Amino acid sequence: MPSDIGLKDRELLNVIQSAFPLVETPFRHIGEELGLDESDVLERIQRLKDSNIVRQISAIYDTRKLGYKSSLVAMRFNPDRLDASAHIISEHPGVSHNYARDGHYNLWFTLAVPPDDSLEDTTAEMARATDAETYRMMPTIRFFKIGVNFDMVKGEGAGDQAVRPAIQNNNGKNAAALTEAEKHAVRELQEDISIEPTPFKAMAERLDMTQDELFAIANNMIESGVMRRFSAVLHHRRAGFRSNAMVVWKVPAERSEEVGAIMAQSRSVSHCYERPTYPEWPYSHFTMVHATTPEECEKIVDKLRIATGLDEFMMLYSTREYKKTRVRYFV
Repeated sequence: MPSDIGLKDRELLNVIQSAFPLVETPFRHIGEELGLDESDVLERIQRLKDSNIVRQISAIYDTRKLGYKSSLVAMRFNPDRLDASAHIISEHPGVSHNYARDGHYNLWFTLAVPPDDSLEDTTAEMARATDAETYRMMPTIRFFKIGVNFDMVKGEGAGDQAVRPAIQNNNGKNAAALTEAEKHAVRELQEDISIEPTPFKAMAERLDMTQDELFAIANNMIESGVMRRFSAVLHHRRAGFRSNAMVVWKVPAERSEEVGAIMAQSRSVSHCYERPTYPEWPYSHFTMVHATTPEECEKIVDKLRIATGLDEFMMLYSTREYKKTRVRYFV
């Protein structure tokens, strides 16, 4: 863990990762919880942002509930073309995460497109534009768990705070019917808040509504599942979690739900999905694990192996992060 982050900063990071308060003076509210002055909270968070430990504080939405279609995409490139192709991929506004990883497919990214766009056509065009040798779309069949949280005090994953949704499709039928006012609120709340005593005041003014009206819309979106939460996202490497692996598992179809539930119980697992398999890709379950060292990642995976009784898996470490941001909706 970074030696320059004191205990109080770690406690602060834990609080703002879980649920940032949707109130007029959120930093004062956080300070009261931690025994800090509002000015101290503001100074600490600004410093943590300046050092790129805190990436962003904003709303996290459910892509499908907003009517967007999304998929994880795996592509294979000649190593000499990987960097240039990855940068082209990252230019697409619907690409939120883009990583080089070990293995047969050496570039993995998430892609989201608006309701009227074709996910398949967009992916095919990206593959053509970058001269990908091959690619596979791996949309989510089932979420077992989603949400990156780190316990900065204990120095371990805090996956018990993640969301465990039910089966969801990828055809837009789960989309919520949002009013124009709600769409405008989505646009505002997805932006990084300013670090000042009343960060929501300017947002509400731009929307021509009161802060209470804005908070009511936000809370309704949280209750309906449109917004997963309003919180901070950390730069996991800067925060000390320098090793992350996407672990893919070969799971018998009849054990899919059972295994997913076991994996989701681990605090060290931030994401757990079931995805399609292919002749050259028999791995149906994907888990993301984050740790301070590769050895710790391997210990986590060994516990999952023992708990599930599964021996066919691969650990795909990220070798380079090309992009990590949030999809910007309705823009």
